[in-house]
Amino acid sequence: MASSLQIAGINKRYGKADKSVEVLKRIDIHVEPGEFLILVGPSGCGKSTLLNIIAGLDEPTEGEIRIGGRNVVGMPPRDRDIAMVFQSYALYPTLSVADNIGFALEMRKMPKAERQARIAEVAAMLQIEHLLDRRPSQLSGGQRQRVAMGRALARQPQLFLFDEPLSNLDAKLRVEMRAEIKRLHQSSGITSVYVTHDQVEAMTLGSRIAVMKGGVVQQLGSPDEIYNRPANTYVATFIGSPTMNLVRGRQTGQQFEMLGLSVPLAGPASPQDVLLGVRPEHLRFDDASPWRGEVSVVEPTGPDTYVVVDTPAGTLTLRTGAQTRVQPGDRVGITVDAVHAHWFDAASEARLS
Repeated sequence: MASSLQIAGINKRYGKADKSVEVLKRIDIHVEPGEFLILVGPSGCGKSTLLNIIAGLDEPTEGEIRIGGRNVVGMPPRDRDIAMVFQSYALYPTLSVADNIGFALEMRKMPKAERQARIAEVAAMLQIEHLLDRRPSQLSGGQRQRVAMGRALARQPQLFLFDEPLSNLDAKLRVEMRAEIKRLHQSSGITSVYVTHDQVEAMTLGSRIAVMKGGVVQQLGSPDEIYNRPANTYVATFIGSPTMNLVRGRQTGQQFEMLGLSVPLAGPASPQDVLLGVRPEHLRFDDASPWRGEVSVVEPTGPDTYVVVDTPAGTLTLRTGAQTRVQPGDRVGITVDAVHAHWFDAASEARLS
């Protein structure tokens, strides 16, 4: 049965007294049983430190970690009933695939017949039955990662922890393994926490995403909430590819003013300095628009074409259809529907309601 995870008031400092460095700052997250939580952010944001604290590989300076309602701070990893999948696979090179999967079960004195049945069940789930007699050196990167997941899954833990498990794989294999991990979670229902710096992994895998920066959770929400209602400009530009366009100006209620240009665009009622945020797919060409610029780059990707336009208010990226006719050097008009506009305070960079 899936267990809940409670991360309550977690702080982490390294060093002593006035020379200490605070790498996690009051982290509070409740993960429901069976949920798939993604911790995403750039290198140094604290996501791996938080995962290590959950796993028992590091201890918090303050706060509690509760797995299934039990406070596990101070408890060794082996007693937390967790399973961890690492970036480096961490397989035993001299053992067969079957023995790697069943290693933890053997250490727990599980009867041989029961252990073999569990290995066969996990191998079937991961579609690696034909690999059970091979050694890790005889496997591809994707196959090794499946074995690493199988070893974790065989234990039937309360909690799965994934530490950037796909970063060593090539692009095609990452896409395949993302689908494999999602299918695995749906079939097992085990509560999972997954660390990544890849926002595509975050959006495709997670039931909720915690976007981190500087040891602080900037926003916690579903992929839809994170993408469509970012809490601040950091989340807005970190999630999404190409990144959200940001334009500095002043909103007067029904007009957006930038560098002497006034564009009809409804926004916050009270006049204020703002940052207008627009996703590339929500900008469009409009010959009648006063907001104009020059096309500098056209990037076909197959189903879409990205068009980079230099305007007096800054460089904008538009996502258009595959058959776009614009060329570098063209002068174009640009418009955005108010329903797709995101407004942020110019000083704090926080989202405006």
